[in-house]
Amino acid sequence: MSMYGRDPWGGPLEIAADSATDDDRSRNLQDYDRAALSRPLDETQQSWLLGPGEQKKKKYVDLGCIIVSRKIFVWTVGTILAAGFLAGFITLIVKTVPRHHHRPPPPDNYTLALNKALMFFNAQRSGKLPKHNNVSWRGNSCLNDGKSDSSTLFKDLTGGYYDAGDAIKFNFPQSFAMTMLSWSVIEYSAKYEAAGELNHVKDIIKWGTDYFLKTFNSTADTIDRIVAQVGQGDTSGGPEPNDHYCWMRPEDIDYDRPVTECHSCSDLAAEMAAALASASIVFKDNKAYSQKLVHGAKTLFKFSRDQRGRYSTGNEAAIFYNSTSYWDEFVWGATWLYYATGNNSYLQLATTPGIAKHAGAFWGGPFYGVLSWDNKLAGAQVLLSRMRLFLSPGYPYEEILRTFHNQTSIFMCSFLPYYTSFNRTRGGMIQLNHGAPQPLQYVVNAAFLATVFSDYMKAADTPGWYCGPHFYSADVLREFAQTQINYILGKNPRKMSYVVGFGNHYPKHVHHRGASIPKNKVKYNCKGGWKWRDSSKPNPNTIVGAMVAGPDRHDGFHDVRTNYNYTEPTLAGNAGLVAALVALSGDSSVGIDKNTIFSAVPPMFPTPPPPPAPWRP
Repeated sequence: MSMYGRDPWGGPLEIAADSATDDDRSRNLQDYDRAALSRPLDETQQSWLLGPGEQKKKKYVDLGCIIVSRKIFVWTVGTILAAGFLAGFITLIVKTVPRHHHRPPPPDNYTLALNKALMFFNAQRSGKLPKHNNVSWRGNSCLNDGKSDSSTLFKDLTGGYYDAGDAIKFNFPQSFAMTMLSWSVIEYSAKYEAAGELNHVKDIIKWGTDYFLKTFNSTADTIDRIVAQVGQGDTSGGPEPNDHYCWMRPEDIDYDRPVTECHSCSDLAAEMAAALASASIVFKDNKAYSQKLVHGAKTLFKFSRDQRGRYSTGNEAAIFYNSTSYWDEFVWGATWLYYATGNNSYLQLATTPGIAKHAGAFWGGPFYGVLSWDNKLAGAQVLLSRMRLFLSPGYPYEEILRTFHNQTSIFMCSFLPYYTSFNRTRGGMIQLNHGAPQPLQYVVNAAFLATVFSDYMKAADTPGWYCGPHFYSADVLREFAQTQINYILGKNPRKMSYVVGFGNHYPKHVHHRGASIPKNKVKYNCKGGWKWRDSSKPNPNTIVGAMVAGPDRHDGFHDVRTNYNYTEPTLAGNAGLVAALVALSGDSSVGIDKNTIFSAVPPMFPTPPPPPAPWRP
């Protein structure tokens, strides 16, 4: 008989009811146990074996807004604390381990000279000086300019700049100086920024343009007069106190300063228009002031076209800053007004062949390609070449712009030592004024033009240009500029730096009234200052950054205060120096700002040329 039961491991269990002994049955059970243990147990079997187990009660942490598992909370807090400790440890190591600082390279000579050259303009300021002027021996001066002359309509002519070593304000060279500074800022604002001088140079420009706005009715659309000059320098009429006869600090001037107005002065008005128009681009982010400058420039240029004449005709300006023509100012002023406004009428005027012909664009001459306060043709040709290189306006401008571009290439060739248009001194200075006195003002302008034209070519991916059959790299122009500026900074036979305060050997007897009279609380009258003029002692005040007139054609230089042909600095000369220095300064791979000058210029859609005339047999 057999009896069936339920196997506790889940299978059928048969128990035989036979006569087997207890030992046999025990061995059989042990075999069954081993067989069962050799099989894997599922969850149900385990529960049968173990019975009901105890479930662990989870613990939670109440954080107010949420309830989280205590285990997760501990892990999270621990992780945060460990990360904070690790971060603090790393920071401690970084702070305590000595580091090698990579210092920026020291400023190059051009940058150092630039910092100083700009300070000359601070020393030349007229009127009530700002607190940050930073020239200790200068103070407020000539606060009655305009008021002291009953014949003029312009009663507030304070401000502006004294021209040179005297206290006369000549608007013609002063406006050219401001135009040159604005041009350099438009092209090289990044380099000014790198030198830490961008705000300074803009402040210098604004001091000049604020004054120009006082010298004519800047709110009107049509005018009939402008101020040409404040002060007087002609001593041929006898020993009357004036700005040349007297040797006084500007702060001590007590004589009347006449105002010279002009009613037919195309050259002066067009140059002042160029100064305001170029400055409007510099200050384009100050919309109200920029528009004010543009309006003034338009008014001045209209006056220059309506009332033809040279400003220096029949007055003492012919002695000091005689203008030979106004046609070059027409091209120059119209070009700047086109860039400032985008108005095509100005471009049409600037590219009119008849005006260019009168300006001397189609003939050579001994001063062809020489940029100066008198003749701006070379500067205008470079500016218009810029337009052709980057905008390609096409018909109807292409023909005359190509001519200007070719002429620019020709006078760039004349700067190179391989050509004989201009002689050089034995020390290497190019004689752009053919051996006449005061040569450096022309040298610095040429250095600027050469560098900026070289940078134009690089920005246009043009490797160079042809001089006849010979091809020259654009780098040759920069090398020319460097040799000329290096000469001025001391690489010359006399080892003399012609920029005051730069280097160890520079002129100590600069022809300058304010620099030569000590600030000792003594007021020296008109003749009382003559002893300082004639003194052989060095100037008591250093007029930092002033570029003197320069050496003679034999590289000779006489550091004598009374010889202004060697030792007198000027606004126009220093403006050219600043422009050349900033163009050469810093990293040579940083070129021009290609687009800012075109901010107001609308997109160019060239007009198709007219069809050819019908064929006739």
